Amino acid sequence: MTRLFIGIMMFFILVGGFSSCGPRDRATEAPRGLVVVTTLFPLYDFAKQVGGDKARVILLLPPGVEAHSFEPKPADMIHINSAGLFLYTGRYMEPWVEPMLKSLDNKGLTIVEVSDGIALRKNTGEGEKADRHASDDQEEGHHHGGYDPHIWLDFANAGKMIDNIVAGFTKADPRNRELYIRNGSAYKNRLMKLDEEFRDGLSGCRTRVLIHGGHFAFGYLAARYNLQYVSAYEGSPNAEPTPGRIIQLEKLIGEKGAKHVFYEELISPRVADILARETGVTLLKLHGAHNISRDDFTRGITFIELMEENLRSLKVGLACRQ
Repeated sequence: MTRLFIGIMMFFILVGGFSSCGPRDRATEAPRGLVVVTTLFPLYDFAKQVGGDKARVILLLPPGVEAHSFEPKPADMIHINSAGLFLYTGRYMEPWVEPMLKSLDNKGLTIVEVSDGIALRKNTGEGEKADRHASDDQEEGHHHGGYDPHIWLDFANAGKMIDNIVAGFTKADPRNRELYIRNGSAYKNRLMKLDEEFRDGLSGCRTRVLIHGGHFAFGYLAARYNLQYVSAYEGSPNAEPTPGRIIQLEKLIGEKGAKHVFYEELISPRVADILARETGVTLLKLHGAHNISRDDFTRGITFIELMEENLRSLKVGLACRQ
């Protein structure tokens, strides 16, 4: 451990960096138990479901911050260095994680890449499935290296993520192995029920074209429920759509007779607003669940509740039977 890191740690301890009343504390209320640090909201909520009262779960991503613009702070390093388990989606979603892990001094830390073993899809307008897995080498950056890392929006993938999380919990805290396995199994059953609700709710829709004014995040959801997904931002979430792309979307809205365009949480709906202004469509929020607002965090909203809200929006936007 370097002198610099020791100095940083002492500073945050002195100013109350670990205080439960501090604005940067995103931990669940649990005075003892396995300390689990997670990067994104889905992993945070999944870990809470698996760990129950045996884990103290911390979300690195501050509520209200857009996931693609996040960079870790010294306090985040301190949280990870004091944890027993660290969960991240993968290098495609969080390219900053692997360089950061090289500087850690926590020899007892269990590290889990939660997307391990899940096949990724190409990050294109067609949502084409790629012959690539989350653990493969790739070009780093917030453009996702050409692959779509939003795997949790396919609930079968979410179930596999739970399996990886349970494995991490049981390795880090084998004494409570049976509890973690039982909690993980119960939560996977809830995901299966949610999947059935989506299949039934989206089975009788007037249109199956999902037009999205945000970045390409819902390819997995669309593929699972046989929807055609069209996104304004086909590649990098930081790349602005061209005027030609916006004209294409306006034309598609007219051809399909679309009444609604979707936008996503925590990202300015500038393009969606343009489409609404030019075509007269109504905007509906579709939550990618990367992160949540501070208000949602305070009231304890869950991943499943966000997805239930998505289903209600999709049924309206795609004119599905109610």
